[in-house]
Amino acid sequence: MQLSCHKQHYRLCSLATVLLLFLGARLSWAQESPYIVAYDHYLEEPGNLEVEYFSTLGTQRDGDPFHAYWVELEYGAKAWWTTELYLDGQSTFSQSTVFTGFRWENRFRLLQHEHFVNPVLYIEYEQINGADKIIKEVEGHDIESDNEPNALARRTLKHELELKLLLSKTFNGWNFAVNPLTTKSLSPNEPWEFGYAVGASRPLALNASANSCNLCRENFVAGVELYGGLGDTESFGLHQTSHYLAPALAWNLPSGSAVRISPGFGLNSDSHRLLMRWGLSYEFIGFGERISRLWEKRW
Repeated sequence: MQLSCHKQHYRLCSLATVLLLFLGARLSWAQESPYIVAYDHYLEEPGNLEVEYFSTLGTQRDGDPFHAYWVELEYGAKAWWTTELYLDGQSTFSQSTVFTGFRWENRFRLLQHEHFVNPVLYIEYEQINGADKIIKEVEGHDIESDNEPNALARRTLKHELELKLLLSKTFNGWNFAVNPLTTKSLSPNEPWEFGYAVGASRPLALNASANSCNLCRENFVAGVELYGGLGDTESFGLHQTSHYLAPALAWNLPSGSAVRISPGFGLNSDSHRLLMRWGLSYEFIGFGERISRLWEKRW
């Protein structure tokens, strides 16, 4: 179903706001990393719910610019397990706005305590259509020229399984993350696709100020990401693959909100010249406990 750009964008953007007003839960302050594509090894606290909204504004040499956006609902199921639901959509200028599907992500911490390298297993199921452009990761031969009009692209349905090994280490305030990934279409006779994301980040200050403030240096975390595709089992390598270098910044506010921004620059002719990303997040402490109490009162 195609809707007007304003109407569909409003519905997706307002989902997080509706949840904030309805739940009335207490916000927590958490130090969010600046990464938008890469992952470190930190999971959501058990019982907490984080609501996030992200946007990607992309340019296309031989096509119309687009604005892709998604809402994330991230829940800490266990200390070692975080589960997350994505709802995706996009608006292509001079074309239309479409809902492009959903993703169900699960991250499992494999080792309980901090180690020299901390591995996390990432498993995601995707049910999206060909018009999806959030570019949450790059795999296989995903390149800029894959720009079919929305009316045609949305007819292609994709059911995919994505696996990542999230390797991360924090040392003297610095975080380093390496995420090799592979994706397999659940349709028959489709090859495995490969990609990567790496990141490094650090707070601007490691020591907290004596007084709470919005613009204190420790509230800002700066970093950089590098991500791209590595072909597939039929054509592994860098030929006809896209790659991006993206500085990133997270601003963590004492009120419990966080803002992230990351301009991604294409590194070759198969990449979009620019992917401008930004996001907002809020965390609800004790969401699971509140739901349990409501359930007990009802029954």
